Amino acid sequence: MKLFNHIYIILTVFLTVYGQLLLKWRVSYWQKQLPVGINKFEFLFKLFTDFWVIQSVLLAMLAMASWMFVLTKFELSYAYPFTSLSFVLVLVASYLIFAESITITKLIGVAFIIVGVIISSKQ
Repeated sequence: MKLFNHIYIILTVFLTVYGQLLLKWRVSYWQKQLPVGINKFEFLFKLFTDFWVIQSVLLAMLAMASWMFVLTKFELSYAYPFTSLSFVLVLVASYLIFAESITITKLIGVAFIIVGVIISSKQ
């Protein structure tokens, strides 16, 4: 398999992770901005009309398009395990950006994910 085709896998994972980080940022922002006890529909309206949330939806669509290209190049059983790398990247990014905790159990889980991807990528 051509190395270039793997760029679509990387792009899918990157777009997914970036979109999730944007969502977390904007949900946290609006949660702090809006009054306590606000109606959930008002909260969702603020989110769905937020430029960055709209961008995250567009990123999800781009990730889906990238994934469609992946499916034309690889067997699903080969490509799909790579999507679990998004868990690893989100863990690291959420620690760096949002100061979320990294526990030993999370690290063990991430290690299992990485080992699983390595094993499943061997053909």
